[in-house]
Amino acid sequence: MGQGQGQGRGWEGTVLRLLRAKDFVCTVTDAEDVTPHYRRLRLTDGGMLAATGVHPTMWVRLWFANDGRPHQRAYTLVDPDPAAGTFGLEFALHEGCASDWARAAKPGDTVEATVQGSAFPWPRPEPSHVFAIADPASLPALNSLLGALDPAPATIWFEGSADGLPFHTDPTRHDLRPVPRRDSGAHLVAEVKSALPVLLRTTPDPYVWIACDTMTTRALSAYVRKELGVAKQRVNALGYWRAA
Repeated sequence: MGQGQGQGRGWEGTVLRLLRAKDFVCTVTDAEDVTPHYRRLRLTDGGMLAATGVHPTMWVRLWFANDGRPHQRAYTLVDPDPAAGTFGLEFALHEGCASDWARAAKPGDTVEATVQGSAFPWPRPEPSHVFAIADPASLPALNSLLGALDPAPATIWFEGSADGLPFHTDPTRHDLRPVPRRDSGAHLVAEVKSALPVLLRTTPDPYVWIACDTMTTRALSAYVRKELGVAKQRVNALGYWRAA
């Protein structure tokens, strides 16, 4: 990357250092094109997982060069293995320096990772039903969530094409509902609003997980908490990307 570990990262790096974020250098060991627009990498962790531990939907900040300036993006770990010191990353490819790096990544390439801010608040009591709203960018986190909350049934609204993507879903327990992206996410919001109120009434301990673009996530989070009255601790919402 042309920069020392933890150095030369501008104000973002300064803030993270003040927060005592931990830095690691990870090395690519394998690369696979799952679809033309979705790429999976496998990496060694540089001691990261042994130092930090692992939790569901765990993410790290990766640092990329962007026209000579450092740029960080958060990515969810896929199948982290602390004993082996390895993990995977999956990239929904689009324009940008992170996707450019992922497209070209090959065994031996390195990337710097910072661990700070990732957490998973376990819902208590355990969910009787999970309602998840996701898209390709948050698919790794969705898969991690479903595994962590197994065997709870789940209804999943997935914005965008699901063709060929690596879902960890079980058709006997998971109702996957693909929704095309239209009107900057407004179509997804309408689909959720039309179905969720009735579904919530059928289960005693729901858990709602929202991970789409920032505007869609904010709109749905406000709707679920303010209009549907779902308790704050039963809703986990995080914007995964910003629409241009």
